[in-house]
Amino acid sequence: MLELVDVDAFYGNSRALQSVSMLIRDKELLSVLGRNGVGKTTLLRTIIGLMDRMTGELRFGDQDIARVPTDERAKIGIAYVPQGRGILPRFTVRENLYLGLFARKRQTTVIDDFIFELFPMLKEHLNRLGGNLSGGQQQQLAIARALLTEPKIILLDEPTEGIQPSIVEEIEDVILKLNRQHGIAVVLVEQNVPFARRASQRFIIMERGTIAAEGDIGNLTDSLVHKHMTV
Repeated sequence: MLELVDVDAFYGNSRALQSVSMLIRDKELLSVLGRNGVGKTTLLRTIIGLMDRMTGELRFGDQDIARVPTDERAKIGIAYVPQGRGILPRFTVRENLYLGLFARKRQTTVIDDFIFELFPMLKEHLNRLGGNLSGGQQQQLAIARALLTEPKIILLDEPTEGIQPSIVEEIEDVILKLNRQHGIAVVLVEQNVPFARRASQRFIIMERGTIAAEGDIGNLTDSLVHKHMTV
C-alpha cells in the first residue's frame, strides 16, 4: 500500500530521516517504536507531507506522491492524527468534524453514523467547544475527524499519551476495530509495548533517524526493547 525507498527528510538544512526504506501493507497495523527524539513523528510527517524537504521515493499504491501536497494526500486516502491531537479549541465538536468532511474526495456535509457508533460521546457534545473537552475526548474527536476523510491508511502519533486510564482502553479498542473490522491500515507510533504486541502484525524500531530493527511482531523480543527503548 505505502512504500518509502531511501527517504531522507529535512527540517531546514538538518537531516532528520536518513535512508529510510519501509513497506506498509494493505490492511496492516504497523507499530513504530523507539525512544523520544529518534524520528518517529518525523516519519509520519514525511508520509503526510509536512517536512521542509524530502528526497527518495514515496509511493502510495501505484502513485508517486513524493511531490503531492498534503491536502491531496488526504484526499487519496492518507489520514494523520498528530501528537497533541490538533483539534481547533474554539471550534465546536461539529465544526471540527466538518473539517474531516471537507478533506475527503467525495464531498458531503453528513457525518457518518459509524463515527457516533465508535464515539458515542461526540454525539452528546456536538455543540461543545473542542477546547472544553477532556484530553481523552479530544483524542476521540481527532481520530473521528481523521476517519471522516475516508482513509485507506491512518497515521496515529502516540494516541494514548496523556489520556486518563479510563479512556485509554476505549481508544485502543477503537484502533483494533478500525484495523480488524474496517480494514484500515494503521501506522501507530507507540511507547506502550504490550499494546503494540497485542495490536500489530509488524514493527519497526527507530534510532537516530534510521530504522534500527524491524520484523514480524513475534520477533519484538525483550532484548530489542531493552536495547532501543530503555532510557
